[in-house]
Amino acid sequence: MKIAYISYSGALKYGTANNFNENTELLPLLQSRGLDITSEIWDDPKVDWAKYDVAVLKTPWDYHQKFEQFNHWLDHLESSNVRLFNDYPVVRWNMDKHYLQEIEQSGFEIIPSVFLSKGWKEELAPLFERLATDKLIIKPCVSGGSKDTLILNKATADKDIDSVVKLLEKGDFIIQPMMSQIQKGEWSFIFFGGKYSHTIIKKPKEGDFRVQQIFGGSIETVSPDQIYIDEAERYISRYAKDSLYARVDGLMVGERFMLMELELVEPFLYLSYHPQAVDNYYSALIEKLNLISI
Repeated sequence: MKIAYISYSGALKYGTANNFNENTELLPLLQSRGLDITSEIWDDPKVDWAKYDVAVLKTPWDYHQKFEQFNHWLDHLESSNVRLFNDYPVVRWNMDKHYLQEIEQSGFEIIPSVFLSKGWKEELAPLFERLATDKLIIKPCVSGGSKDTLILNKATADKDIDSVVKLLEKGDFIIQPMMSQIQKGEWSFIFFGGKYSHTIIKKPKEGDFRVQQIFGGSIETVSPDQIYIDEAERYISRYAKDSLYARVDGLMVGERFMLMELELVEPFLYLSYHPQAVDNYYSALIEKLNLISI
């Protein structure tokens, strides 16, 4: 079975941790275990996708910048009868943060959110009142890596409105209260094949809100109480039960877990932060491949 391991043409900015580099060492490890798996850049026009049986999304990290092209690529893969991990409906649903509305409407607790449609030109003040905060964060509904993300302060809303209106010319945005709990860390629960694997906490550097390592964020491994693992698993059971990989990101607000993102497209999986994580990923991949070959 021929497998395409999907990447992109840009830089892979996560480094080595605990003697393993997920971006450079996972693929050769999978190859060493006998898989016929080849790295391919998703928008490389020279690739003959029809020769593959399966495509595994790993690091197509520019898909949000080429959103229409990426959707066409998904359509082409699907019409070529290439199986996709994660599955096509899951990926298409998860690429736009409007999916959070469905999750909230299903009774799950998410960070309070308001969605602004492309071309929005109203006032900011009512949004601060609606979300009961003096500080807001606004980001695109299709985005990654904190691109086009702004912090808005109630005291300077009149001056910020022009910047926000300009952003809304690009597309739909989601606006949320700037949660102070981010300073204590964003929790990521990682699952493979619907089964819990491991958890890490990402913390921003002092004075920042961005948890990514490229912005100076730090990562630590944690062993959460079972109640929180069970809570994260509820999202997986409902929305990602048959997915190869899934990451449930959120904050601890008091003793409650509140969802920030359900990452099902191309999340970094922090495989170097648990001794069994790579094997968990490999086992889930083999299980899905075996199901196809039956």
